[in-house]
Amino acid sequence: MKELAEIVSKNEEQIRTEWVRGMGKSVERADLISGAELEEQCRTLLSAISAALRASGPADTSTAGWSPVRDLLQEISTSRARQGFSPGDVATFVLSLKQPLFSAIRRDLSAKQDDLFDMVWTATALLDRLALVTTEAFIAAREELISRQQQELLELSTPVVKLWEGILALPIIGTLDSARTQVVMESLLQTVVATNSKFAIIDITGVPTVDTLVAQHLLKTITAARLMGAECIISGVRPQIAQTIVHLGINLEDVITKAKLADAFALALQRSGRKVVRESSAPVNPVSGLFAKREE
Repeated sequence: MKELAEIVSKNEEQIRTEWVRGMGKSVERADLISGAELEEQCRTLLSAISAALRASGPADTSTAGWSPVRDLLQEISTSRARQGFSPGDVATFVLSLKQPLFSAIRRDLSAKQDDLFDMVWTATALLDRLALVTTEAFIAAREELISRQQQELLELSTPVVKLWEGILALPIIGTLDSARTQVVMESLLQTVVATNSKFAIIDITGVPTVDTLVAQHLLKTITAARLMGAECIISGVRPQIAQTIVHLGINLEDVITKAKLADAFALALQRSGRKVVRESSAPVNPVSGLFAKREE
């Protein structure tokens, strides 16, 4: 197996040139990576493989001698996952090294058929293992990226709005699950503390259905807000949701509920010692026919 290290070391420049040329359109993506960057990755990786072959041989790529190669493949895979490459592109990057490596083996061992076949098989197994390392690193990087994006979307989809001094509103759109409930709870509690608010309106107009699990998540959020000194009001309770809550036997007796956000807001204003009245001297809006309103 020392012969494989010698073959790679002796033919490294030619192997690299054929490798870059042979990849062509199957790997090279001018819209995602430049030719110079691709060639530098090939040069660095091939040099690391050559050094690992001399240090540890091709039998086991999990040894310490192959650590630089594994680290380099993980770095390349992570970078390409963020750039938008597909898993096939990343795996082909390593697998496309087979042809130039096989050509170098054939040139050096053409007179030794048995050694030639053994060496080709060894090189095949080696590159397949390295391709698996690349694919696994790519998938891990992609999953981490997707998880981070999902977390950011959750945070953006649960905004806490300040309606008035001491009154917050939390509109919820979509289904509540355990992960989203945690984000909702953290956002609400942080805003309650930051604004010193005493009232929080949780609007569920955009929640399609309320089952036992969703109700439990809502109750957890309300309980946590109460512990921080904020009273919660649930608004947006439609007739269908009200019937579902009754049929499921969900206990919301200790929770204030309103059909509309406007009603919940009016109640919060009343409980905070405020009210909105019509100003008798205010001119009538010619479009809507409504009087202007002011706070007292």
